[in-house]
Amino acid sequence: MSRAFVFPGQGAQTIGMGKALAEAYPAARAVFEEVDEALGESLSALIWEGEIETLTLTQNAQPALMATSIAALRTLEAEGLGLAHVDFVAGHSLGEYSAYCAAGSLSLADTARLLRIRGAAMQEAVPVGIGAMAALLGLDYEAAASVAAEAANGPDGLEICQAANDNDPAQVVVSGHKGAVERALVIAKARGAKRALLLPVSAPFHCALMEPAAAVMGEALAGVVVNAPSIPVVVNVRAEAVTEADRIRALLVAQVTGAVRWRESVQWLVGAGVTEFWEVGAGKALSGMIRRIEKTAVAQAVGTPEDIAALKG
Repeated sequence: MSRAFVFPGQGAQTIGMGKALAEAYPAARAVFEEVDEALGESLSALIWEGEIETLTLTQNAQPALMATSIAALRTLEAEGLGLAHVDFVAGHSLGEYSAYCAAGSLSLADTARLLRIRGAAMQEAVPVGIGAMAALLGLDYEAAASVAAEAANGPDGLEICQAANDNDPAQVVVSGHKGAVERALVIAKARGAKRALLLPVSAPFHCALMEPAAAVMGEALAGVVVNAPSIPVVVNVRAEAVTEADRIRALLVAQVTGAVRWRESVQWLVGAGVTEFWEVGAGKALSGMIRRIEKTAVAQAVGTPEDIAALKG
């Protein structure tokens, strides 16, 4: 049986995530302490005792979700269930940073600082109210991309509207100028989408409007050490495994504006022989997507002491 660890992206955050792990396992607690030190603030206090509105701010949610994922990973390692039993790692959007951290390409401290920079840069790239994202349910990627292309042609000229997240066979997220995204909702429903709804996000991620953030990340990544991963990382923008250190910076910069090719990434992993997926960190969203992409795949969330106890049998 071939196994992959996958790491969740933004939207999985909840107040209290990772707290039970930190209370039960010193290895998990050490992760949150190191992230707090790297950021020069108690992010763990926000995660465990703060307000969800503050945690959901992009610059907080991104390092917080990564910390929770790596805390779960370190717990698995302490229990003898770590990367020695895994063939690939992958992550959804910011989760790809968790994957690189897990594989040793980025240090935990550098990953936390990069995600704080990434979150702030993505938020600042587009003024609030200018952009939007919407989920189109019941359309495949090609149909959603066609909807986005048509929606980009507005009454005031060409706007940006792109297929941003190819999550599973019937869930694609589009991103861009608010007017264009709102047009996409109407067009998608006319073309048979089961549902089409705006998402409660603060910026239009993974589209060309994020170019300023991509430039910021290029500078930030140039200043950190990047090692070859100890285990192949399947990357969002290519939907294939990467093992060379010299490609990682460029791929992470491209990821800011590029589509999250999650459906294709899972299909690549299945094609490489993976039959079991462990979603390491907060939530269960990726497990649901994986089962819709590949009905024979075994996918399970691993984010609590109870999850880990069940795995140990």
